Amino acid sequence: MPELPEVETVRLTLLEGGLQGLVITGVRVAHPDAVHWPDPQRFRLELAGRRIEGIGRRGKFLLIDVGKRTLACHLRMTGRLWLSRPEEPELSHTHVVFDLSDGRELRFRDVRRFGGFTLLEPDGSMAPDLLERLGPEPTDLTGDEFAAGCLRHTRSPVKALLLDQTFVAGLGNIYADEALHRARVHPARTCGSLSKQEQRAIRRAMRAVLRDALSHRGTTFLDFRDGSGEPGAFQEFLDVYRREGLPCRRCGAPIAKSRIAGRGTHFCPLCQPEGG
Repeated sequence: MPELPEVETVRLTLLEGGLQGLVITGVRVAHPDAVHWPDPQRFRLELAGRRIEGIGRRGKFLLIDVGKRTLACHLRMTGRLWLSRPEEPELSHTHVVFDLSDGRELRFRDVRRFGGFTLLEPDGSMAPDLLERLGPEPTDLTGDEFAAGCLRHTRSPVKALLLDQTFVAGLGNIYADEALHRARVHPARTCGSLSKQEQRAIRRAMRAVLRDALSHRGTTFLDFRDGSGEPGAFQEFLDVYRREGLPCRRCGAPIAKSRIAGRGTHFCPLCQPEGG
């Protein structure tokens, strides 16, 4: 699933590709599930003729400024959004195509059909519920906010807290595992058991791993591609995620996998002892 580094990589590569400043000359919706609001016909009519004024991000949402309106895009598990030439073959599961004033197309593909677009109303209403409730970005999460989250979820595993988008926006399974490994904290540790020092270590590790992932243009196992259609490379530098049975890069112990907070979770049993 695209997480913060992947979505930010898409944003940056769309900017690098010259999307900002172009006009949407037309919209084709091949599958209505990809348009969450409004209905596809109104979606096409509302967007045709609008200039793309900017491209932002909040958590895992892309926010495309189309002049007094915002087009929110959530890639979810398998969504891809990239710039393409019209002569390039259209991939299967391409559900929305935006025709652009320079002759190119902005294409959205989603095999699982969980992702899609929401055109916010001029007053900002009709935003997806999750977007309205997002917590701070990892770079903005303060020590006091982290401590308050731990107090509210004393008995919850810290892995569950990091996955809670209302606590901190943008982390998912990959980077929660990676951050906890860097911080030497077992993902099953309860929030109430964490010392102030461990909380600080997790905050630092979150920021570091997201920065490193962004520098390698995100992680690609199967579906993720950036805004120019290229895969990421951070999968070559992961310490624990999807490395069960392989030696820990830090201590050499085999990486373990268990299920925590309903998600497959990877950790080093030696570097991250469950007892703290």
